[in-house]
Amino acid sequence: MNNLSYPVVPDAIASIHGSSLYPDLCGSVFFCQMPCGVFVNAQFHGLPVVRGNNCSHFLGFHIHENGDCSQNAEADFYQTGSHYNPDNSPHPNHRGDLPSIVSCNGYAWQAFLIDTFSVTEIIGKSVVVHASSDDFKTQPSGNSGAKIGCGVIKLNV
Repeated sequence: MNNLSYPVVPDAIASIHGSSLYPDLCGSVFFCQMPCGVFVNAQFHGLPVVRGNNCSHFLGFHIHENGDCSQNAEADFYQTGSHYNPDNSPHPNHRGDLPSIVSCNGYAWQAFLIDTFSVTEIIGKSVVVHASSDDFKTQPSGNSGAKIGCGVIKLNV
């Protein structure tokens, strides 16, 4: 039996809000520091809906280097900068590269464990949802399209 403790309260939270094109997009991303990595729990609604036989739609999901989710007439979330990548690794090996979101009829929930960063090193950075899927090869950011959702990662106090 393993004695890993499960944190009940997240160490950090990002509250996601949508871009000017997706004002109804919102969600929450919770970060819990674990002994073996960071447990991430994310939930969204108001994501783009794809019509057709398959309701699922993959969207890029990353931690970006700047915690500024500003919007202006020219660009939404233009101040978030690039993916968090302190090691200058090629995409998809940035520390801020996260598993894609799978939207189903505009809703998504996912949870995963990741060991590429600690909670303390991402405080003040941003979490960004992109309009398209991440192809996991195009440099520098996976050709994942416009930034449609953003939230600053803050300590949960």
